[in-house]
Amino acid sequence: MSVMKAKHQRLLLVVIALAALIGAGLLASWSLRNQASFFYLPDELMADPPEIGRAVRLGGMVATDSIEMQADGVTVAFVITDQAEARVPVLYNGILPDLFVEGSGVVAEGSLDAGGTFIATNLLAKHDENYVPRELEEMHAAQASQNPELTTVGLK
Repeated sequence: MSVMKAKHQRLLLVVIALAALIGAGLLASWSLRNQASFFYLPDELMADPPEIGRAVRLGGMVATDSIEMQADGVTVAFVITDQAEARVPVLYNGILPDLFVEGSGVVAEGSLDAGGTFIATNLLAKHDENYVPRELEEMHAAQASQNPELTTVGLK
């Protein structure tokens, strides 16, 4: 019976560890393959729509005069556009974000249904770089410079 040399034992351990790492990476990527959420703009979604029911994100602007509250008071229908010709109808059932208004940026998470309507499960409203919280809207620049602790959010 031959005893394995220490050099060969280390080499065998390195090979086993490398195989285990590769196996773990492949297993993780295989299990997460359907969890990836792709991002589409309205024109991309119209040109090459994902499979029906596949979770994606749709980003764009809320079209002017497109927000319609449904009879149940919780569901809202609106259109996301890219300010060109592409328009995607969206249906969302839930509480709207405070910054959700016509003409503002929005990212909707959800999926397409068979009729071409995007069924959103979550809405993320975006603001521009000039956003000021409601609490600070009335504050003048001089007041803000005197009270810097009121205008810095989360800088600790």
